[in-house]
Amino acid sequence: MVEQLQKEGGHLANEDEKAKLKAVMWDAENHRTLDTVARAASVLAEKAGFAIGPDKKFIIVRENRIGKEHVFSGEKLSPVLAVFQYKKGFDNALAMMAQIFEVGGKGHSCGIASYNDEHISRLALVAPVSRIMVRQPNVSGNAGSFANGMPMTPSLGCGTWGGNIISENITTKHYMNTTWVSRTIAEDKPTEQAVFGRFYDSETF
Repeated sequence: MVEQLQKEGGHLANEDEKAKLKAVMWDAENHRTLDTVARAASVLAEKAGFAIGPDKKFIIVRENRIGKEHVFSGEKLSPVLAVFQYKKGFDNALAMMAQIFEVGGKGHSCGIASYNDEHISRLALVAPVSRIMVRQPNVSGNAGSFANGMPMTPSLGCGTWGGNIISENITTKHYMNTTWVSRTIAEDKPTEQAVFGRFYDSETF
């Protein structure tokens, strides 16, 4: 996969280049430096003191540590891709995913490049995100396209995971105020037995 990423325009940073990138992209308190946000990969490399090929569009760094103190496991806001390798099964991949979202990004999105429906379903059940892109680019897919059915939008709700009140793609309806006019109707109230079913009148209930 890493070899293919390089063929697609990625520059695989060595350990020295990785250290230089870290020094220029974060300050001493691990805050992102503003002059390296949303800059081209070649600009980032130049600021860090190394050069990349003219055909390179992003920089790849290998990482095996996750946590707020390991800055490459967080949001980078730049064409820098951190790659993590998981071993010993999909359970470990899900555990690493959960650790990464504890660092940042809860509620936003994640992607999975898999044809295994069981893996896709298991990810959807545990990932603290509002949208999961399956075998498609996250950036364009999250914002909606004619090929995935997601509502097209420039703004994404991240739910209570991300401190938002909605988890949907923001569209015109979310900016419209709605007035509910409520009149009484004939009461349609289920019994407690109907609500709780087999748990009704049990030790659980």
